[in-house]
Amino acid sequence: MIRSFSDSVFSLGSTHRFFHRTLSVYPSVMGIPVVDFSPYRLDQKKVSNSQLKNLTKDLKRAFTEVGFVVLTNTGITHEEVDCVMDISRKFFKQSEKLKLPFSRGNFSQSSNHGWVSLETERLNPRRPGDLKEAFNVALLQSDIRWPSVESKQKESFQDIHSSFFLRCKELSLRVLRVMAHGLNLDPEVFVGPHRNIGTDKNSTALRSLYYPPVNSEEAKEGQLRCGEHSDYGSITLLFQSSEGLEVLSRSGEYMAAPCIPGGVLVNIADLMQRWTSDEFVSVRHRVLLPSSGDSRTRQSMAFFVHPDDESLITCCDGSDKYPPVTAGDYLIERFKNSYGQ
Repeated sequence: MIRSFSDSVFSLGSTHRFFHRTLSVYPSVMGIPVVDFSPYRLDQKKVSNSQLKNLTKDLKRAFTEVGFVVLTNTGITHEEVDCVMDISRKFFKQSEKLKLPFSRGNFSQSSNHGWVSLETERLNPRRPGDLKEAFNVALLQSDIRWPSVESKQKESFQDIHSSFFLRCKELSLRVLRVMAHGLNLDPEVFVGPHRNIGTDKNSTALRSLYYPPVNSEEAKEGQLRCGEHSDYGSITLLFQSSEGLEVLSRSGEYMAAPCIPGGVLVNIADLMQRWTSDEFVSVRHRVLLPSSGDSRTRQSMAFFVHPDDESLITCCDGSDKYPPVTAGDYLIERFKNSYGQ
């Protein structure tokens, strides 16, 4: 499918800046580019210069013009995603009494690790609480409490989530390298400040999201499954079980994000937009309530990539377009808005 957007003014979420660019015509699904990542997939140790050049061109175009891209053939399989979603669903379907001990805020090593109950979070602070649950894996230590649910193969919740976390980490670092190439920067310029992913010095989180059945007629006024927001960190990897996510287009209208089996939806987050002086754009997205009579659940897995907490984020072009900020301080301020703290 070929899609073309006309020249228009576009709001960039939390930064409230505006851009005026002409979008090129390129292969896409519902306006979001689809890029074959097989030259740099997880089982590929090397990528040729010509392949890297093409991949760089495609990702740069997507991230400067749309802010989102679907990557196919990344090396993370549909079966891997199904496995982590299945065991997450087992956890979410338990009683609140069994989930409560794992609540976010109960882990001294990380304030963001753990279960988030229904309506606790408001990604758009002007709306009622989001109609979703979540489990954030922000710690990989074995000496903390983990849910005791197991997969059909007797694999533990901890093992499945930790393994998937590390797979996502490797893929995200590869994406960050390609992004650096696109800006003619040292390929490790974005990777270096993410060296502590998976430790208590970094706030990257694998987030399992569960949207239970909703009676739209009984929802609060203005309530959504996930309020309009832009992400906070560097990039986000999103794995979806079904469609439902909507992305703000350059024309100011929301468009449905595609759900491609085996595909990974990747988007730019706010710190990366600051870091690149608005070269890469972070855009708002949301999940609406289902239509009347639709009682289906929805699941997704999001890997929110953040720089190390102490990393000082400054504009990589040497400008002062944004003031320097540490990644940890920026995240704390954003969490205050989401959780009403």
